[in-house]
Amino acid sequence: MQNEMNIIGKRVIRSDSLAKVTGTADYTADLKMPNMLVAKVLRSPHAHARINSIDVSEALKMPGVKAAISGFDGYGIKWGVFRYTQDHAMLPTDKVRYIGEDVAAVAAVDEQTAIEALSRIKVDYEPLPAVYDPIEAMQDGAPLIHDQYKNNINIHVNIEEGEVDKAMERAFLVREDTFKSNGEAYAMMEPYAVVASYKNGYLDLWMPNAGPHVRAKAIANLLKMPLNKVRVRHINSGGAFGGRSEVAPGDLVASLLAIKSGKPVKLVLSREENATSTRQIHDMIATIKTGMAKDGTIVAKDYRVIYDGGAYSSTGPIATSIPYYVYEECYRLPNVRYNGYRIITNKGIRGMYGCHGRAFMGGNEAQMDLMAKELGMDPVEIRLKNGLTAGEMTATKSKITSCGLKETINITSEKTDFKKRWARTQSPKGIGMGCIAIMCGFPMGFRSLSTCYLKINDDGYVTLVTGVVDNGQGNESMVIQAASEILGVPMEDINLVNADTEVTNLDPGAYSQAAAFVSTNAVKVACENARQQIATIAAEKLGVPETDIALKDRLVYSMENPEKKMPLRWVVREAFARATPIAATGTFFPNIDLKREWISRPWGQMAGTFSYATSVAEVSIDPETGEVTVPHFTAAHDCGRAINPMAVEGQMEGSVQQAGMAAITEGNLWDGGHLLNPDLLDYKIPLACDMPEIDAIIVESIDPAGPFGAKEGGIAIRMNAYSAIACAVTQATGTLFKEFPLTPDKVLELVENGKEEKR
Repeated sequence: MQNEMNIIGKRVIRSDSLAKVTGTADYTADLKMPNMLVAKVLRSPHAHARINSIDVSEALKMPGVKAAISGFDGYGIKWGVFRYTQDHAMLPTDKVRYIGEDVAAVAAVDEQTAIEALSRIKVDYEPLPAVYDPIEAMQDGAPLIHDQYKNNINIHVNIEEGEVDKAMERAFLVREDTFKSNGEAYAMMEPYAVVASYKNGYLDLWMPNAGPHVRAKAIANLLKMPLNKVRVRHINSGGAFGGRSEVAPGDLVASLLAIKSGKPVKLVLSREENATSTRQIHDMIATIKTGMAKDGTIVAKDYRVIYDGGAYSSTGPIATSIPYYVYEECYRLPNVRYNGYRIITNKGIRGMYGCHGRAFMGGNEAQMDLMAKELGMDPVEIRLKNGLTAGEMTATKSKITSCGLKETINITSEKTDFKKRWARTQSPKGIGMGCIAIMCGFPMGFRSLSTCYLKINDDGYVTLVTGVVDNGQGNESMVIQAASEILGVPMEDINLVNADTEVTNLDPGAYSQAAAFVSTNAVKVACENARQQIATIAAEKLGVPETDIALKDRLVYSMENPEKKMPLRWVVREAFARATPIAATGTFFPNIDLKREWISRPWGQMAGTFSYATSVAEVSIDPETGEVTVPHFTAAHDCGRAINPMAVEGQMEGSVQQAGMAAITEGNLWDGGHLLNPDLLDYKIPLACDMPEIDAIIVESIDPAGPFGAKEGGIAIRMNAYSAIACAVTQATGTLFKEFPLTPDKVLELVENGKEEKR
């Protein structure tokens, strides 16, 4: 069956495409309910201030205002992904810690009334000293933002394997460089929106999210409600990229207003609010020291990385770890020391990202190129020499079960004639290569597993129930395609019920790259269990062995004698007649070490498998202005097996835009605690006219544990597209880049430095 696929591996139109391209798909802001109220939030004008009092009484006196709340209407419970990072009350009662923080909110009959009501809320602030730079925040005497974090050090991840100092002493070549990057905006097209409805003690919520079960659990905790009374419902999402992974202040705001008013409440943030008051991406300073042997073998790595964590912990331990882990999953690091520090500052809240850590990734790869050149090697040779292969272990003891890294390096090199072009002095043109790996599902406790349920109705049509979430990746279509393959029915015969916490069982969601490897595996197991039930009845009816039964085109038939066949619906009706309807569940738990912990025990099996990718960027630099253009980009991705090659290619192309092109345009700009570019006029996301010609190449390693051999498809390109651009600019200018984004002013400085070095 795995060798002769009917629909797996075929280029099929995604099941959600028609609704989205015709504009009929509903998003949270589209929802309408009888007597729905409009919510607005009062935000802090201070980066750091004590709250002496909040008075909403005057707002409540306004006609049309149905509810007004502050943190004093909640339970004071604080959010954090881990118990030791619970520091965010969502609505503060002690002090505000960034400009734009949610302080109070109202629900009114219309937007104008709600806005007017905000002006009547009285907040007595006592301004406090603020700190915006993570280096300054770490110093003795800096303003303390949370009492529990000494020197504002929120998280310190320390990983040390081997004998780093001794290996550095023995190394033939040692280089140390520091790289910086501005944090990025997620810049999803859909500003954050949430709808809450509270009836008879039950709270229903709609919002873009990457994991409804994780979101429902967080909200239930904040409101001290039983989990079965908090229901996160399915809704389309206008982009996530990691920014919808956690509970948001707006979730608590809308919930409290709905509970207070007894009416449905809708909160829709403006574009500026979306930038200043929802999660953004960490700024970073990465110091990278590398020791190499004379033959180019990496003998030691020593890292000190500082992350600007903003005002609260968020996913602190994970965000501080992931850039390192995706690198150790790619390269052999016999001796390595990693010190990652996440620092609290008086800037907006931060979160995870689908391509987190560009200073770290780009810095490692560009530094490797320069060291290769000094050793008389090229980027292809040095990456092949140090790249991991199947069967090897990472530095922190994760086994690599499938690995197409070598294949992705070779195919991109050959496609672009990389070695010859890299060896030539091409200024103002350059070419660069970036490699990386990415884990497919990392430890989330028992929420690491996925469970699927399906039933086949008496007409032969299928209902598939799974917690999988789709933020634009094509996850919904992917699981339907998997079910279609196993059950032998067209995709249009399958109704998907998903991303609803009171209907579906636990699922990691569109988080930790788990949808293909974990969620689809659970769907596959459920469908195979249902198929076995079908085969048992059909074999009896057709008089053939169960092993001879096949399903295709809504038929059940004998493979040995295809003339022996019957419609699937006949088998289903027979099952009903026997009081054994065709229904099945399937569960998949990846092979991970659940004792592994991000800080206290950072070793053991990180994920069930890992995907690999190589990108090659070709750049052209205007020597007069420093403007970088990217005429061509080649990306090769080991995704195990492409369930839908067209969808994987789409994700690869999107990754080139989100990370590769963002490397030359995107970065948040700050003046103290003020975000200077909170809209899409001043924040420069790449447009269609900026995009290169993209050659997307799929490499299939057929993972032994993946569904049909599949694993993550897309994010590995995002994680290395930065590096390819950085390496290409470094090669074109002859000078190592130091800071992302590579805007014209920074690149022009590199060009001038390169001229000076040649003199």
